[in-house]
Amino acid sequence: MSSGISFAVNGRGVTAQIDGAATLLDVIRNDLGLTGTKEGCTEGECGACTVLIDGKPVHSCIYPAVSVDGHSVVTIEGISDGETGRAVQEAFWDAGGIQCGFCTPGFIVTVAALLENNPAPSEDEVRIALAGNICRCTGYSQILDAVEVVVSGKERA
Repeated sequence: MSSGISFAVNGRGVTAQIDGAATLLDVIRNDLGLTGTKEGCTEGECGACTVLIDGKPVHSCIYPAVSVDGHSVVTIEGISDGETGRAVQEAFWDAGGIQCGFCTPGFIVTVAALLENNPAPSEDEVRIALAGNICRCTGYSQILDAVEVVVSGKERA
C-alpha cells in the first residue's frame, strides 16, 4: 500500500509517495538521492544511518518513513547549514575522527545534536550520546578528541 507524506529535509519541503513498509533510510537514499546517510546494520545498532528528526537523533534504518509526515529531517548533507554542524565536521577532520568514513555521518549528526542541546557536555555525557554509534577504525579516542575541540573552541595540539 502506498502513502503520501510531506516533510522537510534539510530545510526543503518534499512530498513523496512511499510504500507503507519503507524506512526513512530508504526514502532518504533511494527517493531523495541523499546518499551521505549510510546503511550499515539495518537493525538500528550501528548508527551509520543517524539523522535528526525535529532535532533528535534517530536510526533511520528502522524508522518508518510514514512517521516523518509533517516533521523536519536533517541529514549529514544538511548538517553543515548550522554553525555547530560545520564546527563538528571540521573538528572530526582535524582530530582524525575520520578513518574509513563509513560511520562518520552518523557520528557527526549525533554530536551536532548533542552540542546544540548541551554546548559543554562532560565526557560521560558525550559517551552516552554516542552509545548508539559504532566505529571499527578509530578506537573512539579521535572522535572524543573532535568533540573536545568543538567544546573547548581550541585547536587540537
